[in-house]
Amino acid sequence: MTDRIYNVLFICTGNSARSILGEGLMNHYGANRFKAYSAGSHPTGLVNSYALQALKEFGIGADGFRSKNWDEFSRDGAPELDFVFTVCDTAAGEVCPIWPGQPVTAHWGVADPISVEGSEERRQQAILDAAVILKRRIELFLSLPLDKLDAVALRRAVHDIGKQ
Repeated sequence: MTDRIYNVLFICTGNSARSILGEGLMNHYGANRFKAYSAGSHPTGLVNSYALQALKEFGIGADGFRSKNWDEFSRDGAPELDFVFTVCDTAAGEVCPIWPGQPVTAHWGVADPISVEGSEERRQQAILDAAVILKRRIELFLSLPLDKLDAVALRRAVHDIGKQ
C-alpha cells in the first residue's frame, strides 16, 4: 500500500450540489488517501443549502465549500489530478479543459436533484438521494486496490462504478 494522496475532481455544470456532494463525501470517507475538489463548467456561484444539509446528515462539516469554475484546475499551480469524475450528463458532454497529470476519467452521472419540483421535503429528499448514490460509488471506488491495478483495469473499474 502506498502513502500517496490521490487528487480527485468532481465536475458538474453548476457546481452547486452533486459535485459538492462528491467533494465532501470523498474527503470524508477517503481522508488520508484522497483529496477531493469540485468544479463546474458554468458554476452558479452558490452552493445549494440542501446539499450542505445532506452532508451534515452524513456527519460531514458543511463549511468551506464554494461553487467554482473548472478552469481553476487547468491553470499553472493547480493540483495534479489523478481522477476526474463527471456527475452530470451535461458536463460529461462538454469539452473539458486539459487536466494536469493525465487523470483517469469516468462519468458517474446522477439525476439532477436541483430540477426536482414540489415541496421542500421532496427537494431535500432528492438531494439526499443523490448523496446516497454518490456515497455508494465512492465506497466502491475506495475499495479498489489502486496500487495493484494496471491502467486498463483501473479505467474499466472506475467506469463500471458509474453504472452502479
